[in-house]
Amino acid sequence: MSETMRGNAGSSPQTDEGGMDEDVLPAKRQALSRRNLSRSGDGLRPVDVDDSQAIIEKWTASLERRGISTVVSGHHSLLPRGVGYAKNQAVAKSRGENLCFLDADDVMMPQRVRLQHQATLDHPNCIIGCRVKRQPDGSTERYTRWINSLTPEQLLTQAYTSHGPTVIMPTWFCTRSWFEHVGKFDEGGKGVPEDLLFFYASLRKGGGLLRVDECLLTYRYHPQAASLAVHEETIWSHRVVFLQERILCQWDSFTIWNAGKQGRKLYRSLSPANQSKVIAFCDVDESKIKKGYYTYEDSKERPKPRIPVKHFRDASPPFIICVKLDMTGGVLEDNLRSLNLKEGLDYYHFN
Repeated sequence: MSETMRGNAGSSPQTDEGGMDEDVLPAKRQALSRRNLSRSGDGLRPVDVDDSQAIIEKWTASLERRGISTVVSGHHSLLPRGVGYAKNQAVAKSRGENLCFLDADDVMMPQRVRLQHQATLDHPNCIIGCRVKRQPDGSTERYTRWINSLTPEQLLTQAYTSHGPTVIMPTWFCTRSWFEHVGKFDEGGKGVPEDLLFFYASLRKGGGLLRVDECLLTYRYHPQAASLAVHEETIWSHRVVFLQERILCQWDSFTIWNAGKQGRKLYRSLSPANQSKVIAFCDVDESKIKKGYYTYEDSKERPKPRIPVKHFRDASPPFIICVKLDMTGGVLEDNLRSLNLKEGLDYYHFN
């Protein structure tokens, strides 16, 4: 059995030598008999800025003495090829039956491959993740709490939120056979959410999601990360399409929980068929409730659609929740519990 360690230096705008050394060292310590490290850059910055290839070459002899063969690849194009291209190249040039993805600015724990590989034995058609420690401490605190606290069921039910993949890309581990069944990462380049698109493609093909409930990765935050270059509206469009095809197409009617900006934006983004299924907006804001209706002024229909606005206790499930999680001091969560609703049946979170 062999593994592929995929270190993608290109996802980071700055890879210092110490950081890259931290990245490679744990790969030496992974407790499996045959391993292969395949590293590919994406060309998102000048070669002379990124010394990660030189660092990998420095480590090659030491890695190979430990039984870890290395493959370093890239391209000579003057134009960046993007993160998706780099990931596809690293996978294509590797030889393992299993793929362990690792960004060059993150650090994995010595037991990561062993524990995630064990999980694939019973779940070969899953994307396997793990819990993470964020560095610097306290950065993206709400997001990190969400990553680490989702229940097994919520890995699926919360796949529609603005947080993106419930099993985050830097922690991915999967069989090569499943990766090839799903297909390659999108190679559209900068601005393409290649991890989100692959995540959706895996779910569309019936793939599962699993998190090893141990902290196996130090996940570094930096404000120039490639993921932050993806426009919010691009992600929104993909999320709306996925929500409609996976959930809304199965419902005859539903209520949008939030009569404010985000709820109205979702309504306007829906197909006409799904707009017609919206029986109400609901809210806790008395000023919105007193207005009684939301009128879709941009509609070409005559008369223009007028959607009732109700207090959440007077509204009917199922709900699409357009209120951010962990942002209301527990009020949203308490309100949902008070209705005795079941997530994934009576409601889904979208924001």
